[in-house]
Amino acid sequence: MKREEDFDEMADDSIDDIEPVRKNSTELYEHFRVVVDKGQYPVRIDRYLSDRFAAVSRNRIQLAAEAGYVMADGNPVKSSYKVKGGDVLTVLMNRPRYDHDVKPENIPLEVVYEDGDIMVVNKPAGMVVHPGCGNYSGTLVNAIAWHLRDNPRYDPNDPDIGLVHRIDKDTSGLLVVAKTPEAKTLLGLQFFNKTTERKYVALVWGLVDKDDGTIAGNIGRNPKDRMQMMVLNDPEQGKYAVTHYHVLERLGYVTLVACVLETGRTHQIRVHMKHVGHVLFNDARYGGDLPLKGTNFSRYKQFIENCFKTCPRQALHAMTLGFVHPRTKEEMFFTAPLPQDMVGLIDKWRNYISHREV
Repeated sequence: MKREEDFDEMADDSIDDIEPVRKNSTELYEHFRVVVDKGQYPVRIDRYLSDRFAAVSRNRIQLAAEAGYVMADGNPVKSSYKVKGGDVLTVLMNRPRYDHDVKPENIPLEVVYEDGDIMVVNKPAGMVVHPGCGNYSGTLVNAIAWHLRDNPRYDPNDPDIGLVHRIDKDTSGLLVVAKTPEAKTLLGLQFFNKTTERKYVALVWGLVDKDDGTIAGNIGRNPKDRMQMMVLNDPEQGKYAVTHYHVLERLGYVTLVACVLETGRTHQIRVHMKHVGHVLFNDARYGGDLPLKGTNFSRYKQFIENCFKTCPRQALHAMTLGFVHPRTKEEMFFTAPLPQDMVGLIDKWRNYISHREV
């Protein structure tokens, strides 16, 4: 199974730290590594890597290549090098990676299921999944390390075990943890081959007309705001992504929808729903923390402010997760009920609608 470092959470190990190669420097250290998907079309390496790095410009990657730190299959390459399927891309520097070992921390953890091979957890909103970007403690990984601190086979710093996938900090819901390398490999293949079942529930701005629909489009960095992702028109940019949605309930100026992921890209549901004109409710990064639909009445604006306080994050929850157990081959399916902040938010909208028409 291919392995990919998380370029979105580089923190101190940023390309911005790169210095020119010293003439007397002979030893280089691997900082980041990614294996290009087999079906990847040829694209410049600076463009390809800029889609992997958060808050790192394409120009910085070009400077890294000029300094001799960007490699393809172990050989330094220029920014114009065209990556192809199977390429092993690495960023090397003339210093070791900073040490940010995961430390076990006694943090409450909701375990939905656990056996000797896997564990399914329900992450609360507001918790970072992986250490990085200044969040080197208080993360879900730190909590898992504490929970499994007495398991001699579980090393939280071993990339061959641990979380198989991830969700955003302010998204709540289900994640699966592999306790063994075999489990992570087999579960990872299921995610890679799109055979897992993942359904999210979201509250979005506006009335979604069709009861069911599919959104498809390549997702990549927004060139005007690198903290955002967006649907790109250029087929040579970004990663192909597909989201299926079903309307659960229409509530006046908002709609409750279920979203099923066919792929798993960064901010996929948030970006796809915005692309079709339905930003997630209170999604500050994508403009959902404003009253995008409704009236100008002061009472309505106050109602919206109360809704934002009730659910102070994007209204998105990873509700269901299904996969085949890596050892027993049993089909497993888990459900995490909506958290109280989203329950309270939906109740407010139901109450508002019922009284609005009186």
